[in-house]
Amino acid sequence: MDTKKLEALAAAVHQGSFTRAAELLGYTQSGLTHMMNALEKELGFPVLIRDRSGVRLTAEGERIFPLVQECLAAAETLEREAALLSSGREESIRVAAYASVAIHWLPEVVQQFRSDYPDVSVHLQMGEVEEIYRWLRQGKVDMCFASRQEGTDVQWFHLKDDPLLVILPPDYDPAGMTAIPMSFFDGREMLMPSPGLYLDTMRVMRAHGVEPVVHQTQISDSAIISMVEHGLGFSVLSELVLRGRKSEVLALPMDPPAVRELGIAVAPRRELRGASRRFIARARQIIEKL
Repeated sequence: MDTKKLEALAAAVHQGSFTRAAELLGYTQSGLTHMMNALEKELGFPVLIRDRSGVRLTAEGERIFPLVQECLAAAETLEREAALLSSGREESIRVAAYASVAIHWLPEVVQQFRSDYPDVSVHLQMGEVEEIYRWLRQGKVDMCFASRQEGTDVQWFHLKDDPLLVILPPDYDPAGMTAIPMSFFDGREMLMPSPGLYLDTMRVMRAHGVEPVVHQTQISDSAIISMVEHGLGFSVLSELVLRGRKSEVLALPMDPPAVRELGIAVAPRRELRGASRRFIARARQIIEKL
């Protein structure tokens, strides 16, 4: 099947418009329409609903679209591998990670890997959980260092469990408690710094039947720590996020203890290249000792 047609379909779905998709791909609108008509004829059923509001997938289109995305990702991988084989050298490794992982773990990993494999470059980009998993699905990165998310279809390489800690204002009186019981959170207002930690934290709390009143924010972890430090509420951060930060907040574990599982996610059913396999092996070896 012609991947050009699949690329056009993906663009039309993501843009929600033939006009915008045609502009993005450098086609005329009539040319893109002709490609979609030909694709639907080839498949034997309609994949797009077209009306005044734009274009969207039919029920049949919804069913096959994940396969279309996998096909495009595989085609991109094939092109990269062909280019590598013809050039006789390894490609760069594209890595996505949380900021905390990029700060505390990856510098040593990348330094040692580059020392051992100077012909392989490592490109790192940081993002939140939903963002970096999307990059992985779209084939924009080879792997991501993230927390494990339930229901996500990936190859998973466990690294470490990262304890979740409750951060409280410096004048908070824990009344002799060395850990904060889960009942503390039920119905209490809470500052939540990032989508990733929101997913990890709420998974734990809901498993224990508690539901805080969450105030979603779009600010950095540092800003959340400052807000807690000034008595504006409490939050939950991980030990890795808090590492090396200077502040007056109290940081206490949950009772029972809770963690986010950190590891390396790779797209499912995608064979890892030699450089990626070596990078993952080296990362697991180094991070185990950190």
